[in-house]
Amino acid sequence: MSQLTIIEQNDQRVLTTQQLAEVYGSDTERIVKNFNRNKERYTNGKHFIFLEGDSLKEFRAKGQIDLSPNINRLYLWTEKGAWLHAKSLNTDEAWDAYEMLVDDYYHQKQSQIDVQQLSPELQMFKTIFDTVAQKQIEDTKRDEKLQKLENGMNTIKETFTKKDDDWRKSVNSMLNSAAKRTGGNYKDLRVESYSILEERAKCNLTIRVNNLKQRLEETGATKTKINNTTKMDVIEQDQRLKEIYTTIVKELSIGTLI
Repeated sequence: MSQLTIIEQNDQRVLTTQQLAEVYGSDTERIVKNFNRNKERYTNGKHFIFLEGDSLKEFRAKGQIDLSPNINRLYLWTEKGAWLHAKSLNTDEAWDAYEMLVDDYYHQKQSQIDVQQLSPELQMFKTIFDTVAQKQIEDTKRDEKLQKLENGMNTIKETFTKKDDDWRKSVNSMLNSAAKRTGGNYKDLRVESYSILEERAKCNLTIRVNNLKQRLEETGATKTKINNTTKMDVIEQDQRLKEIYTTIVKELSIGTLI
């Protein structure tokens, strides 16, 4: 990942189609086909930056990468665009590569101001400003926290002190309760919880379910057991996913009250 040529456009890091294909272990033709098949899901400025005409000329002038003179249109993929491409490819290699892109390429460490280079007056002003700003942030957080505690203290206590003697029963109970309180649909809340888990844990549960079914088949498991394999089975077998998902369900349960 460190060998990637860094490209920046509109104050963010981006990748060319060629770079994206190489990272994902694919080819540009497949990347383009996936994009054309799902164009309605992509938004210019959000998932990609499209350059042509004067905007392409300005980009060339920066000299960040060597472009063929024959190129008159260019797509630069943002982090969100890379996520959609990983979803289209739907392979373990692509998802692993996307996670590395997020950690090592798209997310940059922001540079900090060297306070020592400021004049004494500006140093004093910055200190005062930081102190006042920090106090305001802390006061706001304190007020919000007190309000939440006042509205849902008992529920929070019961949720986070609950013993997971039967983990699935506990999870189902919290989701059912949350759905009833909000008048929502249990299945929709379950789908939402899986979506949050995939985003937070940078994983694809569908792929993991298919992989688990394949492993069960290889070990001679019955068709019934294989067909009944669910995302909950995948989560329960992975301690990291289990911990993250439990937290998510608790957050959803509490969030319906506060």
